Amino acid sequence: MKTRKMLKTLLTVILACAMFLCPMLAAQADEAPAYKVAIIKQLDHASLDEIAKAVAARLDEIAAEKGVTITYEITSGQGDQSVLKQLADQAIADGVNAIIPIATTAAQVAALSAEDTQTPVVYAAISDPAAAKLTGIDYVTGTSDALNTAFILDMMLAQNPDVKKVGLLYSLSEPNSATPIADAKAYLDDKGIEYVEQTANTNDEVVAAAAALTAAKVDAIFTPTDNVIMAAELAIYEDLAAAGIPHYTGADSFVRNGAFATCGVNYTDLGKRTADLAYEAITEGMDGMDDSYLMDGGIITVNTETAAAMNADYSMFADMGEIVEVTTTKD
Repeated sequence: MKTRKMLKTLLTVILACAMFLCPMLAAQADEAPAYKVAIIKQLDHASLDEIAKAVAARLDEIAAEKGVTITYEITSGQGDQSVLKQLADQAIADGVNAIIPIATTAAQVAALSAEDTQTPVVYAAISDPAAAKLTGIDYVTGTSDALNTAFILDMMLAQNPDVKKVGLLYSLSEPNSATPIADAKAYLDDKGIEYVEQTANTNDEVVAAAAALTAAKVDAIFTPTDNVIMAAELAIYEDLAAAGIPHYTGADSFVRNGAFATCGVNYTDLGKRTADLAYEAITEGMDGMDDSYLMDGGIITVNTETAAAMNADYSMFADMGEIVEVTTTKD
């Protein structure tokens, strides 16, 4: 009799536990997958900020579309390689599912930090992935904003066929700048146009370099997608416009900060594409993914306020592509 009672009690306990545990187990089975992403900007400026915001917005959209949870944190290395290393190492320690570094140095540092864990590194806005040694790595891919330097210089000559001297303004610390500057020199040599180089690595140096080009009486200035120069554009654009020197650049963010004109990629689109690639890398793995994905350019952006300050006609650009007119913003 006592044994029967014990069995009955045991069965009651088992049934109660089953009734309690089954819903919990079902809930766990139905729980949406959760992913964690680290978005690391090389530094703060308009281009990289635009990309980071676009990446974040697209990750939110993907989470809603796929019924998953994606958490992310946006950080900035403030242009300091040691800070970038700390951020990337911390992301690995936190067990993120992917790192999205924005700009070349941030990507190089993230790739190094992820070497042991093989955590997917999906970079954004690398102009020359091969030169940056970011190709041929199994766990690294991303978007490239490679510049059509010749087309931008074609724009310069279309706007002013009498250009005799061009300033080349860039940073030696930016891998993004090496190839387009070499391309610019080859282009100008072929046209028999003189060029003057000025390099800079800080805001104050950029201001001094721009002043030196003005003193050299250049007819125009070319800067590729150089993050150092971009960060200082707001400090130089008014003086260049006052001197009547159009500044042709590698990204529309320069133009929104006062430069004259560019033809390049849309960084919001680039950010969205990068987020899509990151989700693919997380959920499907890196097998079959390309080393990099080139974003299409073709959008001519002109700052109408700068054009007015220089009394510069840009109507000829309409024959070269789609024109987007912008004014100067301080962000």
